[in-house]
Amino acid sequence: MRRIIVGLVSVAATLVLALEIRPAMSAPTDPPKDKPFVAEYYYTAQWGHADEFIRLFKKNHWPVLKKQVESGRFLKVTAVKPRYHTTEDGRWDYRVTIVFKDVAAAHEGSSGEEAIKKQLFPDQETFKKEEQRRFEILKAHWDLPIEDVDLDN
Repeated sequence: MRRIIVGLVSVAATLVLALEIRPAMSAPTDPPKDKPFVAEYYYTAQWGHADEFIRLFKKNHWPVLKKQVESGRFLKVTAVKPRYHTTEDGRWDYRVTIVFKDVAAAHEGSSGEEAIKKQLFPDQETFKKEEQRRFEILKAHWDLPIEDVDLDN
């Protein structure tokens, strides 16, 4: 009888421990719906084309991004470039950071964006050619949603 009780206590302790550990091992939770959602967009142009890329970005994409800020979908858009060069495998030319008002805004479709493009650029043929060129000169592009890490807790 003592063996059965010890076995049951052992099983119960294992279950309690498993239930306490399980939340820590589960997948990360979704970001709160009412908090800003941040994503970084990295662009690596072919050697010698970084200036052309940013010129086209400023001409055709920056106005669209500014309209998104004005509408409230984005809270802020910033861009940076490295001061010095790195190794080719880690090289990027521009990082654009977009702070969306919330996670829902980040996952909205681009239908509103298409309307903005048509409003801002009546000459759609030229706009599309220049946007095509902007992406032709890219060597790499990636998007990285990020989140803050609380180092005090």
